Amino acid sequence: MKIRTKLFIFIPLLVLLLNFIAFFIFQSGKKVQESYDVMMQRIFLYKQISFETQENLRFLSSYLIHQDEKNYRLLIEHKERLEALQTTLIHRRLEGNDALTLENYKNMLDVFLHLEQSIVQKLANKQFTDYAEQYNEIEKISTFIREDSQALVDLELSTYQPVYKQMLVNIARMNELGGMLFILTTILSIVFAIWLSRSIIIPIHRLVYAAKQISAGELDAHIPRINGNDEIGLLGKTFQKMIENLRILISKNMEILEKEKLVRELELKALQSQINPHFLFNTLNVISKLAYIEGAERTSELTVSTSNLLRYNLRKLDEPVTLREEVEHVKEYFAIQKARFRDRITFQLDVDESCLSQVIPCLTLQPLIENAFVHGIEGMEAGAVIQLSIQAKRNCVQIMIADNGVGMSEDVRQAILHSSSYSLSKKGHSTGLGMENVLRRLQLFYGVEKLVDIRSAPNKGTTIILTLPKRQRGEKDV
Repeated sequence: MKIRTKLFIFIPLLVLLLNFIAFFIFQSGKKVQESYDVMMQRIFLYKQISFETQENLRFLSSYLIHQDEKNYRLLIEHKERLEALQTTLIHRRLEGNDALTLENYKNMLDVFLHLEQSIVQKLANKQFTDYAEQYNEIEKISTFIREDSQALVDLELSTYQPVYKQMLVNIARMNELGGMLFILTTILSIVFAIWLSRSIIIPIHRLVYAAKQISAGELDAHIPRINGNDEIGLLGKTFQKMIENLRILISKNMEILEKEKLVRELELKALQSQINPHFLFNTLNVISKLAYIEGAERTSELTVSTSNLLRYNLRKLDEPVTLREEVEHVKEYFAIQKARFRDRITFQLDVDESCLSQVIPCLTLQPLIENAFVHGIEGMEAGAVIQLSIQAKRNCVQIMIADNGVGMSEDVRQAILHSSSYSLSKKGHSTGLGMENVLRRLQLFYGVEKLVDIRSAPNKGTTIILTLPKRQRGEKDV
């Protein structure tokens, strides 16, 4: 059973049980309240009738004495209230001797209202001598109504007493049942929480503990087996399968590393059989000094430039350098090319000194300059120009390498920008680094994809623009 199904079954059942308990308690309390309201309405009715009877008698007396409009208006107002209470009393029913008492009470109230109406009518007709006997009689009836009201109240209380006792018994039973249901729901909640913890939380904690062991490098850690067809069981099986695949992958990687180690050892032995670079540097230095002694200063300078160029090219490519070092390396390279092309080429350098502390991957500018020589101006007989410009822009350094050579087509330009097979095949002559290699190392070094823009057209020359984020030596390098 899935976890979602378990939750949709047990939680609604628990909520329904709690709602049933609340509804049961509400209905029991409602019945008690209704019974109590009925009794209190009856008692209140008798008390109101008794009170309004006395008020009617009081205002009737005041009206007989003063015979003014105010007392008459008050008399009529209370008389209407008493008639309204009489209408409510008519619907009241009792049985046995109690019914006789209630009927007598209704008749007295009817006689009281009739005598009151008669007295008011005689006063209106100026019959002052005829209402004295009626007033004495209405006083007696008022006394009887007050006494019977109290008797009916006592009757209601005595009638309600067994009902009240039964109500107390029902309340006690209801409280007992409510307590039992509360204990039952509490036990069910605890059982459900324990079951949910054992089936969900505990397996997850075991998987988390195993994951922490594996993340610490303990690949032989015990993976708990989780039974069941729910999501936790599936997660446990998947996790176990993942660890097995990880162990197999690591085993294969170890084999690959061992093979690479053997290959590196073979490469090292092969390199050991080659000419020691320091021997070559020392030899070039001896040739340079000898040429200088013999008076061949240009030959000496060319030899020194070649030595410096070779030394720089053998540096580690993963170590960043400053733009100042790259510019000096480009000058050495151009000095060699100047000896080759002589007056056929002109090298223009425009450098902002504030940018020379910018760090950049080693061997970035010289391969691009070399690319301009090889593919741009090598076939020109005269007037060839290569320009290197380094300027500070807002939050970046802009490097521009331009030539006035043969240019390139749009297809070739797009192929270089998108690192296609064309750019991979065009490698330099001295470094062995093609343009694609240079551009890719820039992207990895700065962590930005769009650093390069190439502007070119056939017979219009080529301009390569590098827009590099500002970075000083010591900052984290890729």
